[in-house]
Amino acid sequence: MLISRFAPLTLVLATAALAQELPSQKVLTLDVAQVIAQEALAKCRADGYKVSVRVVDAANMLKVFLRDEGSNMVTVEVSQMKANYVMLYGRPSGPPANLAAGAPLPYPSVPGIIYAAGGVPIKIGNQLIGAVAVSGAPGGERDAACANAGLAKVAEKLK
Repeated sequence: MLISRFAPLTLVLATAALAQELPSQKVLTLDVAQVIAQEALAKCRADGYKVSVRVVDAANMLKVFLRDEGSNMVTVEVSQMKANYVMLYGRPSGPPANLAAGAPLPYPSVPGIIYAAGGVPIKIGNQLIGAVAVSGAPGGERDAACANAGLAKVAEKLK
């Protein structure tokens, strides 16, 4: 008798729990990743730089990789380390903007990342869905400009 008295309450609670929506997850599609990479490469080419461009998804898995003719093998590894940085910290690669030149980094060195600009998060709102990382231009700020050109091309799709 005691069990039958609480059965309706248990059923209501179970139904309410099932009625809750699952969280939605945005994903970086291959089509969008290809546009980002192509545009980043085009920007660097237009500026005269031979680079590698890497686009990864939210799991830091490779979606697109482009290596321009004339870019050296170091750009392959550095682009990976920049993407790793973005996915680890959720922000553009490189030391914090307010860090004085020559000052020690405020966080530990982590194998597989590099504290150089050129890796940029791909976000929809506050949700990190991937990263684009460019390596090979003379200076990380130029790599970052190419990466940002790729993101600008798909800005409407990232809303």
